[in-house]
Amino acid sequence: MNQPTEQSVQEIIASLNNLKKEITKVIVGQEEIIDQLLITFLAGGHALLEGVPGLAKTLMIRSLSEAIDLRFRRIQFTPDLMPSDIIGTEVLEEDHTTGKRIFKFNKGPVFANIILADEINRTSPKTQAALLEAMQEFEVTYAGVTYPLERPFFILATQNPIEQAGTFPLPEAQLDRFLLYIKVSYPTAEEEKSILENTTGKRGEAIHKVIEGNKILEAQKLVREVHINKDLIEWVSNLVRATRAGTSEMKYVNDWVRWGAGPRAGQAMILTAKARALLSGRFAVTQDDIRHIAYPVLRHRILMNFKAESEGITSDSVTKHLLSTIELKKAL
Repeated sequence: MNQPTEQSVQEIIASLNNLKKEITKVIVGQEEIIDQLLITFLAGGHALLEGVPGLAKTLMIRSLSEAIDLRFRRIQFTPDLMPSDIIGTEVLEEDHTTGKRIFKFNKGPVFANIILADEINRTSPKTQAALLEAMQEFEVTYAGVTYPLERPFFILATQNPIEQAGTFPLPEAQLDRFLLYIKVSYPTAEEEKSILENTTGKRGEAIHKVIEGNKILEAQKLVREVHINKDLIEWVSNLVRATRAGTSEMKYVNDWVRWGAGPRAGQAMILTAKARALLSGRFAVTQDDIRHIAYPVLRHRILMNFKAESEGITSDSVTKHLLSTIELKKAL
């Protein structure tokens, strides 16, 4: 890619700001959550949103898709959902000219650009796994034939807390394929008041499409051009390596962690930090960018042991401890 010009950078930043404005027509508050969804898009990954029912997770993703000129499909995950309901299936058809019967592959809803996998943990692990190849390789294989998926391609999944009835925990291998694990919390008192006012009166503003798929692809390429210092890369490496129980030099990690994060976590942290910098109108990563995205990057990549779960120690607790303990060493 040629060196980006100041004009091209500003055009993309302006498009992203317009996209954010369209979403906020419908979504009150949750600015950090919206930013993390946009970071996911810029980094070319997938996101998992977790929160109790009624926090507008589905509405947020649908609003985002309405502002982007891409194909959108929603898949409602239920206990009886089958893999073929996601990727598609073969049907026997008759050629009226020759009279011959042939099998034809009917593509499922995964063949779109933005996929809302709603309540993904309410279906069995077998069906959840139907998304693995699509999420990693951006293709689907059926009956020995591989079908590429159109880019850009995003899976934005929602899930209810695993403590709720009727949920199946996502396998670690699938969790790792989500770039960010976003926790959606309750709104503030002021935000909740605005929600009640805006949703119980006349219909609100319509969302307009403000960005096309090719602009998203341009932005993804631009993200990789964002500068990051070597000392920040080393700091990210030290943070990720310190999460690994048994090899970590930190007693806190060895006491509470069963499995730590792999190299993919470091890649995700740097890429999303670059995306956050660009979203903020900057072309260089700061330590603050890494601090902000460390939590959603590591949240699902650090597995806590039974002792930690019984004591209420979470992966966020580990991330907070590491960010406050591991120092950034400035290069001389």
